[in-house]
Amino acid sequence: MTLNLWAILVIGLAAVVYAALVPGRWRGWAILLGSVVALFWLQAPLAPRYADFLLPCATIAIGVAGWWLSRPPRRAFMAPAPGQPIDRDDQTGGQEFTISRVYVRDDWLTLLIILTLILGLALFRYVGVDFRLTASRPPSPLFVAVTALEVGLVFAALALILRRLPHRAVLTGAIVAFVLLFVAAKYPPATAFIAGWWRGLTGQDVTLAAPSDLAWLGFSYVAFRIIHTLRDRQTGILPDLSLRAYLSYILFAPAIVAGPIDRAERFLLDYQNLPLLRAFDPARWGLGLWRIGQGLFKKFVIADTLAQGLSLTPTLAAQTEGAGALWLLLFGYGLRLYFDFGGYTDIAIGLGILCGIRLPENFDRPYTRSNITAFWQSWHITLGNWARFYIFTPLSRALLRRRKPGASPLLTPTTIVLTSHLATMIVIGLWHGISWNFLIWGLWHAAGLFIHKQWSDRTRKWYRGLQGRPWPRRIWAATGWALTILFVMLGWVWFLMPTVDGALAVFMKLVGVSG
Repeated sequence: MTLNLWAILVIGLAAVVYAALVPGRWRGWAILLGSVVALFWLQAPLAPRYADFLLPCATIAIGVAGWWLSRPPRRAFMAPAPGQPIDRDDQTGGQEFTISRVYVRDDWLTLLIILTLILGLALFRYVGVDFRLTASRPPSPLFVAVTALEVGLVFAALALILRRLPHRAVLTGAIVAFVLLFVAAKYPPATAFIAGWWRGLTGQDVTLAAPSDLAWLGFSYVAFRIIHTLRDRQTGILPDLSLRAYLSYILFAPAIVAGPIDRAERFLLDYQNLPLLRAFDPARWGLGLWRIGQGLFKKFVIADTLAQGLSLTPTLAAQTEGAGALWLLLFGYGLRLYFDFGGYTDIAIGLGILCGIRLPENFDRPYTRSNITAFWQSWHITLGNWARFYIFTPLSRALLRRRKPGASPLLTPTTIVLTSHLATMIVIGLWHGISWNFLIWGLWHAAGLFIHKQWSDRTRKWYRGLQGRPWPRRIWAATGWALTILFVMLGWVWFLMPTVDGALAVFMKLVGVSG
């Protein structure tokens, strides 16, 4: 199952039932359990035996690991007086805080219920194919139970070892481990190798192994959410989350396929207020359904219409000879990307509103912006914010701190900005897939952002003078918009084409040169 119209309809109906009928005290549980079921249901069928069941299990397992690692380093288990809220004395990453025993019991209960649910999903092994919630026939419940026990023992052994190490070092190692796991999941030769190993383990033909064998649902988003929590624990700004809240955050069904990448502390505020939501709130229902309707129109009317031969594809790029037609197809592809991705985001936000979780906006009219910096403040906003928080800002600050007497003369404000832009946009590019074309796409936008920064720094006084002259200001804004659109659309060539040679051939055709 993929996130098609049928899946959106089912999730939408589930959200409506949840909003109308689930009592307040059970809404947090409903979100978690519904998200776990959706994780298995939405996972596409995969060729390696049991992969489409075990990969969602792996997502949950690394989520539990991320929660355990992102907890504060020490816990004092002291029950508050009856009727009193949990007292968290330290929300800023200190060494100790108080927490109710009920809170800890809730963590164990959450783990037990999730394991029971996974075993229940494994029982679909004995159900006809037309009635399964899983993509294919699951492994036997006994196999799942034994595997869960083995994973639990490994986690327990690692926990005993890691408890003896400095917490900051453990968090650093965990971040590195998640980055390496991300690389293994996104780098085609690595995924093909793992797929071949998996096929060999299950007695399948290893020669048929391909990167698509391990299309891991939502892993890009889950990995970045977990890294966010680990880094924020390291800097002492992450609030404490129960296992139930943490897994609900990283697995939230409306945002598992196409984002957005919410922040844990913002999600937690909505999650804690779920019991206070009115079941029938006309404003919330109206806004949620309106955003879902907007998203459905963008995705299934506009984007899917553009996909019917009105937007560039690798096949059309090879078949199209005229430069004019190729330009139209390229602009069609840029619009299709926006309406496709933006439509899914609207649907996710609408579903979240019905559930009582207000997901952050991810797009803000990006194609109307008059410079590349404003474009990136409006396109995939949550990914851009993540990269700014965890790459651009810390890297630029670290480099600035190294600018001391005797430091390298190459370490200038200009080179620091360039280095930070390069690192940030390379990560954003490779987040979409580890390939030369995504790397070049990241470099393309890093160059654009750097050049715009240098230009704006040197023309700030001149630009202020335009503010009192309406027509020159409008002409300059229109020129900036045209240049930005042209730059972004040309960048999509790298994003679309699977090879560097294919992208270069498209560029040649766009200027009227046929290879």
